[in-house]
Amino acid sequence: MKSRILMAALTAGAVALPGSAALAQSLKIALSSEPTSADPHYHKQTQNDAFAAHVYNSLVGRDADMKLQPSLATSWKNLDDLTWEFKLRDDVKFSNGEPFTSEDVLFTICRTLNNETNVSQSYMDTTKRIADVQTPDPYTVIIKTAAPLPLLPAEFARSLPIIWNGITEHGKLTFDPKNGCGVTGKWPTVADFNNGKFAIGTGPYKLKSYVKGTGIELERNDNYWGEKPHWKEVKFVPVPNAGPRLTGLLSGDFDVIENPAARDLQRIKSNPKFGYVATPSTRLIFFQPDVARNPSPFVKSADGKNPLQDLRVRKAISMAIDRKTIVARLMDGLATPANQYMPDGMFGGLPNAPELKYDPEGAKKLLAEAGYPNGFEVTLSSTNDRYVNDGQIVQAVAQYLSRVGIKANVDAMTASIYFPKRAKREFSLSMGGWPSEVGEASGLFQLWVASQDSPKGLGTSNYGGFSNADFDKVYLEAIGTVDPAKREKLLQQSTQIALDNVPLIPLHFESSIWAFRDGLDYEGRRDQYTLANSVKPASKK
Repeated sequence: MKSRILMAALTAGAVALPGSAALAQSLKIALSSEPTSADPHYHKQTQNDAFAAHVYNSLVGRDADMKLQPSLATSWKNLDDLTWEFKLRDDVKFSNGEPFTSEDVLFTICRTLNNETNVSQSYMDTTKRIADVQTPDPYTVIIKTAAPLPLLPAEFARSLPIIWNGITEHGKLTFDPKNGCGVTGKWPTVADFNNGKFAIGTGPYKLKSYVKGTGIELERNDNYWGEKPHWKEVKFVPVPNAGPRLTGLLSGDFDVIENPAARDLQRIKSNPKFGYVATPSTRLIFFQPDVARNPSPFVKSADGKNPLQDLRVRKAISMAIDRKTIVARLMDGLATPANQYMPDGMFGGLPNAPELKYDPEGAKKLLAEAGYPNGFEVTLSSTNDRYVNDGQIVQAVAQYLSRVGIKANVDAMTASIYFPKRAKREFSLSMGGWPSEVGEASGLFQLWVASQDSPKGLGTSNYGGFSNADFDKVYLEAIGTVDPAKREKLLQQSTQIALDNVPLIPLHFESSIWAFRDGLDYEGRRDQYTLANSVKPASKK
């Protein structure tokens, strides 16, 4: 459930003062982590997708509880196990006034498959599994997949922001991605979106400017087909440190801030000029061990090998971490210890997953059995400005590992440096965070656990090189199974195999927090998106 504390609702009959939320047309939001690009197909990250949702729409949308809802598509249905029909809205215009049609959907799919400037094959994991796209009329799209893909609408909700087909020259568009789909000009690059040249979407806002490290400015899109946003102008400012974010809110520099430190919530709660909302998310925070390379770049052991390849060592690392204490002390209770790879009760998870208990003595015994009674040395790599308290979490994990004999160094860095390095597999034991955006276990497994198979869009975030034939067999059968009951059982089997083999070391599921000034309200979202159009003037009471 959402936990909502609104400390400053306007009283009935109150007169709105100049600059109050009721009259203001501009909104300033402090982000805990900034988007790494204005290109909607550049790098699959929550902050990038949240920004893209202001300028672009997908065929399928999601509400604050991550339930699917119509967006650019009014309806969708299976014609058979391999074929989907999407009916499109006929009243949508891009921000430049051009009409939205089925050709834009075809063009967008082709662009994701011809995007040389993306990071880690982002936005290709779904489109690589498409075998054909037909546009029989301007408002119908027929998509055939290479294998059954029962979650295609949910996949599109998370990974297909639609761009205008007129941003580059082309002839007749056809689904032939290897030969450019009929495009005769140059495919747009990340720079073309960052400078605003091709940032043309159907979303509620238009991009005014994107300056990395400084901020993003948006202006209301008067051509928007949906409910017009309240705010005429919006500015997002990156403020990685929680202290300056809170100071900016309290001083009036910001109207809304992301992720105030949990320790500061009492300060916000006790001030009638501010409020906050805390919403549980599906984002799993974890560490990913390098199990493929021997040696691994940031592991040192007496025998010269990579201990992370030994299942007993991975289990020992998991047993060495006190998840409950991290949640209680570092997260102030605003997180949930993770005993599996998705929140309890989610489709495909184990109904009664056993607790991943803190057992340092058991960890020491496993290390000794694996041939490392005196431990080894490893560097923990992480962001320090992306996930809630990520810098503190990695330090805590390092201390826990040191208690069982593992010398753990910490290398925490800004997300803009970290993610490209991780994509190049420069780390040995790295922090990750991923939300279950499609509402079931298959989403995380497809990217992070399945064996790497680039043509099929599998394992594109499997930087640790984990590969398990039993897992792949069951998982691949699951994602091709249309019957929900059968698919759930197969996903539960996949979950158990993954837990038994520890491709990822789960820590906890984040809660997301937003704080805001008097006169505002914010609808907290499970997908952790910070959306300007979800900031509303508080209703009078």
